[in-house]
Amino acid sequence: MKISTKGRYGLKALINLAMNDKQENITIKTLCENLNISERYLEQIFSSLRKSGIVVGRKGSQGGYYISKDITTLTVGEILRVLEGELEVVDNSKNKDEIDELDTFINENLWNVLNKKINNRSVVVFDYYPGVDEKEVYELIKRFNFSLEINMHDIFKDGKTMTEQMKYNLTDDRVFGKMYYGNLVDFIDEDKLEEAQNKIKEQKESVIVYGVGAGLVSHGDVYVYFDMARWQIQLRYRKGMANYNVDNYDEDILKKYKRGYFIEWRIADKHKEKYFECFDYVVDTNAANDPKMISSDTFKISLHQLSKQPFRTVPYFDPGVWGGQWMKEVCNLDVNQPNYAWSFDGVPEENSILFDYDGVIVELPAMDLVLYQPKELLGEQVYSRFGAEFPIRFDFLDTMEGQNLSLQVHPLTEYIKKNFGMSYTQDESYYILDAKEDAVVYLGLKEGIQPTEMISDLESAQRGEIVFDADKYINKFPAKKHDHFLIPAGTCHCSGKNAMVLEISATPYIFTFKLWDWQRLGLDGLPRPIHIEHGKQVIQWDRTTEWVKENLVNATYEVKEEGNDCKIEHTGLHELEFIETRRYTIKENSSHKTHGTVNMLNLVDGKTALIEGDFEPFIVHYAETFIIPASIKEYTIKPYGCDEVKVLKAYVRF
Repeated sequence: MKISTKGRYGLKALINLAMNDKQENITIKTLCENLNISERYLEQIFSSLRKSGIVVGRKGSQGGYYISKDITTLTVGEILRVLEGELEVVDNSKNKDEIDELDTFINENLWNVLNKKINNRSVVVFDYYPGVDEKEVYELIKRFNFSLEINMHDIFKDGKTMTEQMKYNLTDDRVFGKMYYGNLVDFIDEDKLEEAQNKIKEQKESVIVYGVGAGLVSHGDVYVYFDMARWQIQLRYRKGMANYNVDNYDEDILKKYKRGYFIEWRIADKHKEKYFECFDYVVDTNAANDPKMISSDTFKISLHQLSKQPFRTVPYFDPGVWGGQWMKEVCNLDVNQPNYAWSFDGVPEENSILFDYDGVIVELPAMDLVLYQPKELLGEQVYSRFGAEFPIRFDFLDTMEGQNLSLQVHPLTEYIKKNFGMSYTQDESYYILDAKEDAVVYLGLKEGIQPTEMISDLESAQRGEIVFDADKYINKFPAKKHDHFLIPAGTCHCSGKNAMVLEISATPYIFTFKLWDWQRLGLDGLPRPIHIEHGKQVIQWDRTTEWVKENLVNATYEVKEEGNDCKIEHTGLHELEFIETRRYTIKENSSHKTHGTVNMLNLVDGKTALIEGDFEPFIVHYAETFIIPASIKEYTIKPYGCDEVKVLKAYVRF
């Protein structure tokens, strides 16, 4: 029997649980520590086990997981069928290494492959995405014997010079910078670069070039790229990691993120995109001390295949001062966490994608797909308008048993272009997945208010002189399940407490101008940034009560689509926004055409749905976001294990 890593880890986790009775629940975190595996990977495994009824999660201070079935009758086969699907016997005699421990298998093969490629006169290039643990990789480099080592830190300009060069784009603002449209080479000392290139030409024995941008020195005989997702980089910032080539270890996390968002990640993506065809190998470095290497051919074939089938990105969840409790239960999260405020389940810029190669799980940035297969993923029209950028973002905002979000407004397109160098802005909407009876959405201005008075009160509140009276100036609309509130840029808004929001927005997600934050500190103990000066420049003062009611609150109407008999409703977005959203209520089967543009969807009601087409059948569960590439011309959605589902679909309007 050949069992994948998913199956092996699932069995090991259940054995851990079986050693405890129901009074001694075990958390995901504890299991990950016991098994020495990725928490996010184990969360996916337990999602399947929970939905099958094999395990149950408990909330509260003593919460965790336990096996719900009688362990004396629970069989290995039953578990594996949940995790693996139908089982079959395979001949494993010719692949004995596949039954070794995962870490041993990966380590041995990673370095055996490279050793075979490297000879006494080889030039080996180890190129990094900024955020890769350089010390960790150097421990790997030391396994080889090179006559000459070239460290990219010796070729980049010094950190102080780089920071000075970035000064215009970094700005003095704690949150906002200006988008940098230059290249990685802009921060290279040209004389040192030429010197390094000449050393390689003169060297008669083996050479290694390693570090961010190593491919600028040479493409080498072997080119290995060490990759990672932006979300993992942010987690490392929080743990004290500095930005590239500077010693800002203790700097405000928001300033580290700003440097990454506006400069480092942009130039790193350009560099990576340019050298895709030069790579011989790609290494996943998302998990510390657990590198996984695949060949360039495997990398390219995998991305090509992914552009022709539905897929999900790896979600991540984050706490916040206003966070709620809904996602803990529905998304099978750690019940011992105080709250979860955010979930980014459809943000290719920051999310990753998991690939399973005969049981070896490799995690790659979703941006690799966007950069390498933009036309196949996005479609010709979307690509021609946005370039290699994914323009739609789905995320969750959980205020169930939590607090109000900050009162905020997003910049108009002209303002974001002039001040931040972005080509489009953060239009958005709130789709209510769930809500308690007292849930509300703050949206738009009340009739007859005086702009100068409101701004004056906001400024006084920021100085601590008064408490801003939001109810005096901002409309408050009751929010119930399946309501949809549209929020074009320039509209004041926020979700109130006790709502579970599916936020659908354009991708420039950092540009939120907070106007009032209800006298709160951030999780770091610092006041959360307020941006009244920016906000007052973009607030649309004519978006008052009656206009908002007519245009932005449940502006829903039924539409017809050829060949589709299910109930279809246009739910948004507003005509000023470029995203169209439609809700499909499906009892039997519904047919969909992409019309050559990428579709992003979420199962907003119902247990499970089956997606079928010219690809392997794809199953999604309640509240999961999934992507249909533009290359898929047609597909169908139908309920799976339930009588009815509702699906919300978003795509770019033309």
